Amino acid sequence: MPRRNVVSYNTLIAAYSRRPHHAHLAFQLLDQLAHESHVPNGSTITSLLQASAAVGDVVLGSSLHAHCAKTGLLDNIRVQTSLLGMYSNCGVVDCAKKVFTAMKDKDCIAWTSIISGYVKNGKILESLELLQNMLEDDVQPNSFTYSLVLNACAKLQDYESGKCVHAQILLSGTCVDLPLHNTMLDMYCSCGDTRSAFDVFLRIGSPDLVSWNSMIGGFAENGDGEKAVEMFVQLRQACSVKPDEYTFAAVIGGTCGFPACNYGRPLHAQTEKAGLMSSAYIGSSLLSMYFSNDDSASTHKIFSSFEHKDAVLWTDMIAGHVRKGESEGALSLFHEMLKEGFSLDSFILSSVLAACADLVTLRQGEMIHSLVLKTGNDAEVCVHSSLVDMYAKNGELSSAAYTFSCLPKCDLMCWNSMLTGYGHHGKAKKAFQVYFKMLKHGLNPDQVTFLSLLAACNHCGLVDESRFFWRNMKERHFRPGPKHYSCIISLLSRAGLWEEAEEMIAESPFADDYMESWRSVLSSCIKNGNLREGIHAAEQILNANAEDSAASVLLTKLYAAAGRWGDVVETRRKMRKSMLEKDPGLSWIEVRNSVRVFSSGEKSQLQLGEVEEVE
Repeated sequence: MPRRNVVSYNTLIAAYSRRPHHAHLAFQLLDQLAHESHVPNGSTITSLLQASAAVGDVVLGSSLHAHCAKTGLLDNIRVQTSLLGMYSNCGVVDCAKKVFTAMKDKDCIAWTSIISGYVKNGKILESLELLQNMLEDDVQPNSFTYSLVLNACAKLQDYESGKCVHAQILLSGTCVDLPLHNTMLDMYCSCGDTRSAFDVFLRIGSPDLVSWNSMIGGFAENGDGEKAVEMFVQLRQACSVKPDEYTFAAVIGGTCGFPACNYGRPLHAQTEKAGLMSSAYIGSSLLSMYFSNDDSASTHKIFSSFEHKDAVLWTDMIAGHVRKGESEGALSLFHEMLKEGFSLDSFILSSVLAACADLVTLRQGEMIHSLVLKTGNDAEVCVHSSLVDMYAKNGELSSAAYTFSCLPKCDLMCWNSMLTGYGHHGKAKKAFQVYFKMLKHGLNPDQVTFLSLLAACNHCGLVDESRFFWRNMKERHFRPGPKHYSCIISLLSRAGLWEEAEEMIAESPFADDYMESWRSVLSSCIKNGNLREGIHAAEQILNANAEDSAASVLLTKLYAAAGRWGDVVETRRKMRKSMLEKDPGLSWIEVRNSVRVFSSGEKSQLQLGEVEEVE
């Protein structure tokens, strides 16, 4: 071009600024523009600020801000709005706020830009306050503004604020387009109100795939798997919209609470037919579904089918094994994952530490702790809680306490882990101290807290203290669960307080379906030689389930302790007749940094020399 001017330069700069990988060329053009004695104007600066935001270069953006201050361009509303966007994209929200405050005329675009910046940078509550300020300033939000704020409500799961924003949209007469409808859907689903979400869905004239996916995912995440499947069937019947990988992943995730043959396997077959089995999202959902159905063979088959496994699939596989109590398998998979060179996040480390806690493998746990420090995940609260739990279950209470003290702010899970550790190792008074210290820090206990306290009382035979925490739990309006009842009934039985124990069983709403309480009474009767109460407890269990082998074994021990050998022979005869067989007990031992599992009398998995080496 023989004669270039600011307009021609601006055209090229704007084009380069829209593409992050060409942003550096936009700044080279600025140098040429200045070299040819042209003066950049508001359009030039606006484009260059867009380029700075795209590459996240706050230094370049700040230098442009200084240039505007010198040349008097700060009064340009487009420049001001671009500065807001640049600082927000670069994560410097305080500077964005200063620019916004200095603006004399704040239009809808400026308000929306600052709200967007706050939402992007995790300042959710502040973004809701800004919307309120915007309305008080008589500036009418547009559909994009409302979408931003509804997204903020969804992230916070702030149901009341979300409803208020929805009401404001209706009152203001704002045109509700499809993206805004979809955002409303997501907000209600995130807050657990699928009924209101479905009402919004029905008001959409032509829902797109995002609408369908939000609704199916909403039902699935809120425990209504049947409704999720029903919506999926309706989608398949809607010829205009075809399901994608996210649709299948959502609906499969919603079927985890049902037998695989009902929904999971047919959906798996449809996924294969649609050619979507290479999707990691679908793989993750299928793993969860088959793990919930105790189908280890299918989980391993799906996992093996992925040639390129990402970190999410590895994590799902390891976490699934931990949830199913297959901690040895979880550790084995973790070592394979390390060999593949994957980076470790807080979730995978928490899962593996839970496996170490379950297997009581201190050496493995300490190795994982070193990885936590090496990967910089030591500031994560969930990892700290898992470390405390691992050390506590391994009996290393001093290490657990030190790890606990290193975290500036502990969540309830972390306090519960410390409390449980002390109780499990017979240090009930220490557990009580942790509880009262937790209350002083302003944390409210949950049902896990009280279960740990009752377990500590049970472990140490502290009847009066258990009564105190039982009353405290009810005063805080917690309904005791089956494990809470089992703990206190076991304690009362071992203390010989049979009548009080039976009163507790009668009070428990779980007594008919949860025989553990009667089993605790029966075990205590063996130790205390109370034949009458023991027979009564055994009758309660066997009347509910005549093939309860554990109860029959305990009953023979009770008779043997009382010298009633004829009853011992008769009970064993009935057991043989019913072909009752007690599951073999399993043990494990750590050898050369790996965990070996074996049963009594088994010689194949663990050689004598290796055991001697451990000794």
